[in-house]
Amino acid sequence: MRTPNPKSYRKLPAWQEAKKVVLKICQALENFPKEEIYGLSSQIKRAAISVASNIAEGNQRRTKADRISVFGIAQGSLDIAMSLRFSDKKKYEEILELINKSGFLLTRFIDSEARRNDLINPSKT
Repeated sequence: MRTPNPKSYRKLPAWQEAKKVVLKICQALENFPKEEIYGLSSQIKRAAISVASNIAEGNQRRTKADRISVFGIAQGSLDIAMSLRFSDKKKYEEILELINKSGFLLTRFIDSEARRNDLINPSKT
């Protein structure tokens, strides 16, 4: 087990990229039709926010199993955000590029977290 550091998640490249995704999506949704505020735009925004939130939350978990589980939830939210399409193709492609980068960094982070803990203390999870 490790002691969580509440500020350390802000230094994670995966969290930083996820935050960019949230900001870009919120910016793109400003031009969405008003009737979509509680529909598609809300769903897209919640999925994006969930990614960054779960990276931060997972980083605070004490055990490797808990951390990896919460990071997996972040990956699922990223998949949802990627599957929800915008009407503006250019904005969608820009956001998709950020989502792909965020997903790559998150996957690397999860793999690194799993290896690091196995190397430090192979008998505990």
